[in-house]
Amino acid sequence: MKLHVRIALATARDEEFCGAGVLELLAGIARHGSIQQAARDMGLSYVKALRILNQTEKELGLALLERRKGGAQRGSTALTPTARRFVRDFTRLRATIQKSAQQAFRPFQRVYERKKETR
Repeated sequence: MKLHVRIALATARDEEFCGAGVLELLAGIARHGSIQQAARDMGLSYVKALRILNQTEKELGLALLERRKGGAQRGSTALTPTARRFVRDFTRLRATIQKSAQQAFRPFQRVYERKKETR
């Protein structure tokens, strides 16, 4: 038996806008310098990735991307210093919550996990 904990930021209306997928998308942009390539790696369309990024920026009230126009050959996208800090801090927060949840789960798991039968 395992515990799965899903951690995401949500609006005041309880609508999720930032979780593991957004972190993965931002990491891909940092790696490739391209929203298009980061989206492709995740199986997302460019339009959907752009919608997700715009929504995240809107909800956080922060600019996460520095975009340089120029098309596929000369254009690029990079994370702002604020975005790099956000990714670092949110990743740490998620890890801390996961660790705490796993520690809290262990006593429950010991009581309720089915014992493997020995034959």
